Amino acid sequence: MAIVSSNKVNAAAGVKTAVDVLQRPDGLLLTLGGFWTTHRIGVVDEKMRALEASQAQKLTIDLSSMRGFDTAGAWLVHRTTRALKARGTQIQYLGLDAQHRILLDAVANAPATIEPKASALDENALASALAGLGKNMFAFWDDILRSMSILGATIQGAQMKIGRSHGVSPAAIVHQIDRMGIGAFPVVILMSFIIGAIIAQQGAFQLRYFGAEIFVVDLVGVLVLREIGVLLTAIMVAGRSGSAITAEIGSMKMREEIDALQVIGLNPIGVLVFPRLVALVVALPILTIVADLSALLGASLVAWSYSGISPSAFVARLHEAVDLSTYFAGLIKAPFMALIIGIVASVEGLKVGGSAESLGQKVTTSVVKSIFVVIVVDGLFAMFYAAIDF
Repeated sequence: MAIVSSNKVNAAAGVKTAVDVLQRPDGLLLTLGGFWTTHRIGVVDEKMRALEASQAQKLTIDLSSMRGFDTAGAWLVHRTTRALKARGTQIQYLGLDAQHRILLDAVANAPATIEPKASALDENALASALAGLGKNMFAFWDDILRSMSILGATIQGAQMKIGRSHGVSPAAIVHQIDRMGIGAFPVVILMSFIIGAIIAQQGAFQLRYFGAEIFVVDLVGVLVLREIGVLLTAIMVAGRSGSAITAEIGSMKMREEIDALQVIGLNPIGVLVFPRLVALVVALPILTIVADLSALLGASLVAWSYSGISPSAFVARLHEAVDLSTYFAGLIKAPFMALIIGIVASVEGLKVGGSAESLGQKVTTSVVKSIFVVIVVDGLFAMFYAAIDF
């Protein structure tokens, strides 16, 4: 917003922006002349800053020589008067017309409309903590609703597209299985092998004091097949594939590609989320089987080299220690954990805003939430199995 008369604009090039300060017995007289607009006030900013340190009791500002005035100039005047008023200086204006007053009032009221007022809750730490807890609970409930919406839309979309020519492409599902399943084989095999070897070594070290090193096979078999195998695999998939899902969907949200899918009549959930959920449900049990075998292989090698338990003795003892129920107790968890990882990753991806910072935050949140929920679900399964004696 600027106040410049049309006849003055033509002469603007020859008019300088000026600041004149005159010491008078009753205080300072500040005369502002020329065009105080965005492109001109830079030359007087230093003088105005120097004036802010004045100790004068009274300041009279003469605006009668001013030929142009916009919000930038008004802000410069307001900044100076605000600093002087804080020192107790009395401010008086000369030549202040209605248009000048409108701009000065506008910039004076701007901070009050932009800066949020301090809430009473900020003064009370306990109330602030409870308010934060309440906000988190509402956010948690909102995430649950979003997750159920995505799960329902995925199932409904799959049912509606069965037998239709434009249904879900099997190639998309196979591609996602390749990325999330086959591509994760090396890291899953390596990590599971190392974890199995560590469990066997630590178990044998402790059981050696009781002369019961052979029971390390029972320890490794039950722990890996029921808990560690599927849990570690789910955590690695959450960090590897869950973050990728959030980043992909979030990037599409930033570039408004999801809106474009809706415009052309496609369901983003069916196109983007459904193939990834199906791929995770298929890939995670396969990865769990591979992780179990790798962990048992690492444990058998350590038991052979550390405790002298031969592979044949290891396998024979493993047959006695575990049965199919032990194996399926861990494998049953895999599809549920796959759904959790895929849904959480998709929800966070769809919540991405329009900035790269938002994308990074949601990717981090997706991984943390997925791992947390996976661990909680594993604990719930453990309590359920104990209750039914499984």
